[in-house]
Amino acid sequence: MALFKAIYNILWGDLIQIPLPGGSVLGLSLLVLILVPAGLYFTVRTHFLPFRLFPEMMKVTLEKNKKDGSDAISGVQALIVSTACRVGMGNLVGVVAAISAGGAGAVFWMWILALLGSSTAFVESTLAQIYKEKDPLYGGYRGGPAYYLHHLFVKKESRKKRSVIASLFALSGLMCWCGISQVTSNSITSSFQNVFHIPPLYTAIALVIVAGVIVLRKNATVKVLDVIVPIMAACYFFITIFIILKNAGQLPAVFVRIFSEAFGFRQVVSGGIGVVIMNGAKRGLFSNEAGSGSSPCAAAAAQASHPAKVGLLQALGVFIDTIVICSCSAMIMLLTPESLTSGLEGMDLLQTAMRYHLGEFGVIFIAVILLLFSLSTFLGILFYARSNVAYLFGDNWLSQTLYKILALVMLFVGGLAAYQFVWDLGDIGVGLMTIFNMIALFPLAPEALAALQDYEKNVIGQKVQ
Repeated sequence: MALFKAIYNILWGDLIQIPLPGGSVLGLSLLVLILVPAGLYFTVRTHFLPFRLFPEMMKVTLEKNKKDGSDAISGVQALIVSTACRVGMGNLVGVVAAISAGGAGAVFWMWILALLGSSTAFVESTLAQIYKEKDPLYGGYRGGPAYYLHHLFVKKESRKKRSVIASLFALSGLMCWCGISQVTSNSITSSFQNVFHIPPLYTAIALVIVAGVIVLRKNATVKVLDVIVPIMAACYFFITIFIILKNAGQLPAVFVRIFSEAFGFRQVVSGGIGVVIMNGAKRGLFSNEAGSGSSPCAAAAAQASHPAKVGLLQALGVFIDTIVICSCSAMIMLLTPESLTSGLEGMDLLQTAMRYHLGEFGVIFIAVILLLFSLSTFLGILFYARSNVAYLFGDNWLSQTLYKILALVMLFVGGLAAYQFVWDLGDIGVGLMTIFNMIALFPLAPEALAALQDYEKNVIGQKVQ
């Protein structure tokens, strides 16, 4: 426990503290020190891709996908899988926690980190496409950071089946996703107990049965997510639009509050500007997952006419997660009178806000949407796990099935009780994944940038002509 706590503090603790006016301190964790400069670097190297090629991202999303009839998934399906994982409990309770701790200004810094993270997501997902390989078990393709790390550290003529760094990434991912399994189920059972008074045991059993039926079938996961993710995202988005329109008169004041608290004199004087920045930054980085190496596991499985096309889709995924879904949660909260939410946190705060806007229907809606968000996250992470289990243990159904059973056990246990150790295990896992992933991104980035240049010249250029 002491070792895990030490690793957690190195990854997520304040490694460097910068004094600010008013007595505030800007604490920078190791992951912030890695991901923010990486986002800036890749944004510059891609010539500000999130802004310049946003129309192209939308075109790629809307175009018809041609597949060869195999079990390969399309680029849009890979986007749906990665969105399922990005859009989870963090988009609801996590955003509320960021605003509670850092004020409305935290939302602005979440937006900034998302725009920077889009470029990082493009690079890692394009590399996953470049180094993908055939999947003999599930059909289609597989890959991700473990595979491009392997390429980086193991020479082609070598007979080595595994790289140490690639294996460490895969192990970190499997550890992280087991931790997330517990967190997702605990949020569901707690919410259903509060709203519907259903004992956690019953909810946990039902959740494990439903999830088990899906994940233990060969290729059911993507088909289910194809249905769940668009519906849940659309419902949450349109409910938020309704709430915004209902409170349209307050909207200018909300945006003034967001921008004023992001740079505000009051926050500097009171010594809180560091808290504002870091809560927004940490929540943005954790929510959009850019740089962690998770979404490339889905990106590699896609069949596409050009690697950069999948990279653009995953860059759009970061936008959908933070700019759209996280902003929805922020608006729901910021349009609620502070007198009603003062002293509340987590789901209690979000449920109070929804009750204010939509009555008891709002409370029920947020419980159901949390179920869909969390279930889709669980299904998505088990899709990610496929390629990493295969990298570590080879192509066999035994190892694939055993990991799924372990994740289902964690899902059940998490539904009954929240173990802080397991929560920290998930945080440590995603932190280590990020570090190992970044080891490959910088030396291999020129290949992704070359793919982007080729795409702009030979695909976009031909469209213009």
